[in-house]
Amino acid sequence: YFNIPFCHNFFEWKPDWKTGILPIKSIWKPEVYFPNAKEADFQFVTVPNVLVRINPDGVILYMLRLRVTFSCMMDLSKFPLDRQTCTMEVASFSKTVEELILAWKEDNPVTTGNLGMSQFELVAIVTDRCQESFQIGNYSCLVAEFHLSRSLGFHLVQSYLPTILMVVISWVSFWMDVNSVPGRVTLGVTTLLTVSSKATNIQENLPQASYVKAIDVWMGTCTAFVFLALLEFTVVNYLWRKECCRNFRRARAYSPDAITKDLLDGQDNDKPPSPCNTLVKECSTKENKIHGWENKFCVTDSLLNADSDANTLFVCGCDEVLNS
Repeated sequence: YFNIPFCHNFFEWKPDWKTGILPIKSIWKPEVYFPNAKEADFQFVTVPNVLVRINPDGVILYMLRLRVTFSCMMDLSKFPLDRQTCTMEVASFSKTVEELILAWKEDNPVTTGNLGMSQFELVAIVTDRCQESFQIGNYSCLVAEFHLSRSLGFHLVQSYLPTILMVVISWVSFWMDVNSVPGRVTLGVTTLLTVSSKATNIQENLPQASYVKAIDVWMGTCTAFVFLALLEFTVVNYLWRKECCRNFRRARAYSPDAITKDLLDGQDNDKPPSPCNTLVKECSTKENKIHGWENKFCVTDSLLNADSDANTLFVCGCDEVLNS
């Protein structure tokens, strides 16, 4: 409802006077408009929603029922932890400040009633007066600032919690055997694709912006954690295989008969397997079958413990991101 009370001495009357009918079009009314309005509709259901009431002291109440959509420039750099300020402007259209001065009502100039919004919470409403200057004169105007705070519940359930779970699931590979290549690769790639798909879905529901938003930093950090977990396994597995092959060659040179006989035990003599491939497969399972040689060329103290160190590093890094 848009209420415009104004005073005119011509319309002063006494309560004991007989009332008559005065057409609304015959009464002068302030010509105002909304400078920052995108769309505006006047309500005609079931009749034109307009009210004119003339008090005995000459004060005229002119009330309209409108539906107006205002433009609001938002800064999404802190989305979804952002706060926005949207304005509603009312200005004189044809009368300069010498003819018409607009002013807010002293008590509760803007009432919201039971206003409810799905994405924002109304924090405060601040009203002020302003003046627009043009070449033909200065015009009085009013401005109301609506301070909004974005509700975090939806984004907490749809964005933050799923990505946190995906990152934690990617850390499960740190406790898996270094030889479990299919399982660890599948886990890492699946979580990486899931986080990337979630980031794409979030971007599709946001307005296009040329700057980086807070949600972009969060999704990028989650993607980096999942990717680094997969990269850590790749590096550890590669170094482990390389070190095993190097130590196997040294052990075979020291005692070729014992090592070759034990590693090739049970294999097809016509097609003997590669010593390095055999060692990588046998190193973690054939304990106490190589007459003590496995402790010399299976590097379990340095490389296999890298998973545990990576787990601690990733958790500490995640704490730093959450605290920031």
